[in-house]
Amino acid sequence: MCLAVPGKVLSVRGGDHSRTGRVSFAGAVKEVNLSLTPEAREGDYVLVHVGFSISVVNETEAGRVFDFLREMEAREE
Repeated sequence: MCLAVPGKVLSVRGGDHSRTGRVSFAGAVKEVNLSLTPEAREGDYVLVHVGFSISVVNETEAGRVFDFLREMEAREE
């Protein structure tokens, strides 16, 4: 099963096909390709799968995904 993980966009640079951004995943900051979500702006939450943002989500939806992932992690312990 593949999951997309939400992260908060900290910064954006480049344009069109070379658009990237620094995205925070609970404090871990990664460089993400934002070319599939041209509407993503600094401060937005994006769902990221294999290094590509695939959707912009609101903070509530991102929180729901975080809660689900925490629940899954707790079940594995």
